[in-house]
Amino acid sequence: MNAYNKQRQVPLGNPLANVLVVIVGALAIGISLVLGFFAFLVLGSIVLVMAAIIGIRLWWFQRQLRKKSGGSRRKPDPAAPGGIIEGEFKVVSGDSSPDRD
Repeated sequence: MNAYNKQRQVPLGNPLANVLVVIVGALAIGISLVLGFFAFLVLGSIVLVMAAIIGIRLWWFQRQLRKKSGGSRRKPDPAAPGGIIEGEFKVVSGDSSPDRD
C-alpha cells in the first residue's frame, strides 16, 4: 500500500481496468481536442466579425468626416482643364528678371 501511494500509478493487477483507463484517457484527450478546435473556430469567427465591424465603422467615420470638411478627394473642376488654376499675381521684387537692361 505504501509503494502505491508513492508512485501514484494505476495498479497493474487487473488488466481489464488498465484497458478501461487507457480507453477513457484516449476518449478524454480526443474530446478535448475536438472541443478545443471548435472553441478556436468560434473565437476566430468572433474576432473576424469584430474586426470587420470595426473596419467598416472606421471607414464610415472617415467618409462622414470627408463629407463635412469638403473632402480631400474632390473631383477636379471641369472649368479648369489640365489642372491649371487661373489667378493674378504680383511681382514683389523687380531684380530677379535677367532680361531687363
